[in-house]
Amino acid sequence: MMKKIGFLSFGHWSQAPYSATRSASDVLLQSIDLAVAAEELGADGAYFRVHHFARQLGSPFPLLAAIGAKTSRIEIGTGVIDMRYENPLYMIEDAGAADLISGGRLQLGISRGSPEQVIDGWRHFGYAPAEGQSDADMGRRHAEVFLRLLNGEGFAQPNPNPMFPNPPGLLRLEPHSDGLRDRIWWGSASNATAVWAAQMGMNLQSSTLKADESGEPFHVQQAQQIRAYKEAWKAAGHAREPRVSVSRSIFALMNQEDHDYFGRGDSSDHVGVIDNMRAVFGRSYSAEPEQLIEQLRADEAIAEADTLLLTVPNQLGVAYNVHVIDSILKHIAPALGWR
Repeated sequence: MMKKIGFLSFGHWSQAPYSATRSASDVLLQSIDLAVAAEELGADGAYFRVHHFARQLGSPFPLLAAIGAKTSRIEIGTGVIDMRYENPLYMIEDAGAADLISGGRLQLGISRGSPEQVIDGWRHFGYAPAEGQSDADMGRRHAEVFLRLLNGEGFAQPNPNPMFPNPPGLLRLEPHSDGLRDRIWWGSASNATAVWAAQMGMNLQSSTLKADESGEPFHVQQAQQIRAYKEAWKAAGHAREPRVSVSRSIFALMNQEDHDYFGRGDSSDHVGVIDNMRAVFGRSYSAEPEQLIEQLRADEAIAEADTLLLTVPNQLGVAYNVHVIDSILKHIAPALGWR
């Protein structure tokens, strides 16, 4: 059953004539406004993509903290932070601070990352894979360090003559936020990395593309991935229940503006090559509400997940995106079992 519905913004800005986000400032401030409005509508989550060297959101923690300070209920997350670029120790401090500001509402999606704007961009950040390892291995290694540090155990030898008094024992990074370890998600594009995420005790984020591992429709392959994840989670013996999110482009055609933007008829899956991987890309959904409900009920992966993230066209402005989210929550979501 669909328990939570949020939005996922890619955070684009450009000087294109149609764009309501013409600068980084526009995107950041409008992202805060959209999160506040989404909470007022009753949505459950505000999530943001993270890309470097691009006219998109690149440094998530100031934005997440600002949203946390201006909201009180909505979950605040990422989908995803590319761990190839991250210093896991500094990230512990940023994540802990943002989570405490939000009162424990952070839901951090992390992963190996997606294709980049520049060649091996992580090298400019000072990182390189160990000998014999790939950049994906490096991303997973950074993630493992991050997860271990989130447990809050001391590991650093204190200075015997510190500037300020220390608690006894080894020191940990501060601020520490209890419970954040259980709110880390892994963005997975394959069955194998979904199983690894389950073994590591992370929630699962599955996006609108996946490694084409069987030639079947995207939603069927994604549902199989989710079932493999759940089986691996059970086998690992974790104490809590895992969470699984899927993201979709879904537009209810409610008025002429909706038809003008998204009423181009039905779309279908397509297959392409991304980072030398044959991938299947999920379709977009746009239809009148009754037809849209039937289409979404047939999506096997939506049925397997507990959280649905609606990808929003952020460059069309806050008011239009509030309309998009509101239309789904009012006219579509209840038929999918939400609330």
